[in-house]
Amino acid sequence: MFDKLSARLSAVVEGLRGRGRLTEDNIGDTLRQVRMALLEADVALPVVREFIEAVKARAIGLEIHKSLTPGQALVRVIHEELVRVMGEGARPINLRTQPPAVVLLAGLQGAGKTTTAAKIALWLRERERKRVLLVSTDVRRPAAMLQLERLGAQLGIDVAAASPSETPLAIARRALEEARRGVYDALLVDTAGRLHVDTEMMDEVRELAAALAPIETLFVVDSMAGQDAVNAARAFGAALDLTGIVLTKADGDARGGAALSVRHVTGRPILFVGVGEKPEALEAFQPERMASRILGMGDVLSLVEEVTRKVDREEAEKLARKVAKGKDFDLDDLLGQLRQLEGMGGVAALLDKLPAQLQAKAGNLPQGNDKDIRRQIAIICSMTPGERRYPKTIDGSRRRRIAAGSGTHVADVNRLLKNFLQMQKMMKGMGKGGLGRMMRSMAGRLPPGLR
Repeated sequence: MFDKLSARLSAVVEGLRGRGRLTEDNIGDTLRQVRMALLEADVALPVVREFIEAVKARAIGLEIHKSLTPGQALVRVIHEELVRVMGEGARPINLRTQPPAVVLLAGLQGAGKTTTAAKIALWLRERERKRVLLVSTDVRRPAAMLQLERLGAQLGIDVAAASPSETPLAIARRALEEARRGVYDALLVDTAGRLHVDTEMMDEVRELAAALAPIETLFVVDSMAGQDAVNAARAFGAALDLTGIVLTKADGDARGGAALSVRHVTGRPILFVGVGEKPEALEAFQPERMASRILGMGDVLSLVEEVTRKVDREEAEKLARKVAKGKDFDLDDLLGQLRQLEGMGGVAALLDKLPAQLQAKAGNLPQGNDKDIRRQIAIICSMTPGERRYPKTIDGSRRRRIAAGSGTHVADVNRLLKNFLQMQKMMKGMGKGGLGRMMRSMAGRLPPGLR
């Protein structure tokens, strides 16, 4: 996410380290690099101009706090301006109205509206404890109705009946009545999209908005669309009373310009960011954290929240007790850890939240990518319960059988067992008081707030 922009701005930040003082010349040089990074990331020119002018106005004559170097002070200004550009008016989704609260999703075809509707429904159920009803009014693309039904069934979320033979307005009105009768907290309405903005589509979505009086009208935009996203945002902003933005496919966007541009063009806050294909891959947009990630500083708070929410605490405590008693860490334990890691979106999702320097180191670890994790899970699942408990019994013939059963090579099985033995040895050391020694040695390397 924002890979190119993050790489360029991280290089700018790195170049500022050790600067003895800020001058008009080195500020100008830094801002030229920032300008180029933003333009290459497909940020709209008016946004770039405003951003650079704001940073320059604050940086020249900047009073530097004693605890900061001049370089750090300029980085802080850039960070604060990024937060302002992306996050003015940032807020949670608003459902404060007489139930059911209607949320209308609008946008071009291919932006990911149907998937986003299901993701928001899951978000509201899991995070806000809301009872949600979904409905598709896309009569021109019956597959959208079928897709939403399947997503609803997969997630256990109710979907109102809809038929391509009805009008979008009739479907929406019936769904609203069903939501009222069923005492739902929210009704999420997926609307039709087009490959380009046209009058017919705008009239249809305006008619739906007028009839449903939604508390939230969200513009769903593909973050990889670049300048097209800006043009679409302008058209939808003129046609509808938009209240917020959802950026989709941000995990595949190496540039990130849409995040900065669309909010500026519509004047509406970004509420959510889609960061993957899985239904859980939706994040509430938090500008401070996003700005830190763009500048290569990582987002440790989001990482901690993700781990706290998704790690099975009971399993973790059970493993901790086992290790503390000096019992062997076995392959069943490793399988549990790998499955939890996969459930958190895999290695890539976690690495994205680490600071740039740690990302480089973590990427070199034995389990450094999601493909490896899936392969290791398959290998362990091809073992017998006895082999998982006593890995030393796995001889050459057993390794060949395990490789054949998991669709991998014997070399993959050997690599897994080698890495596992290293982990087992490390766990044994932790059980003998090694954990305390390790934490004490790490304390000096952590930032002050995390020691």
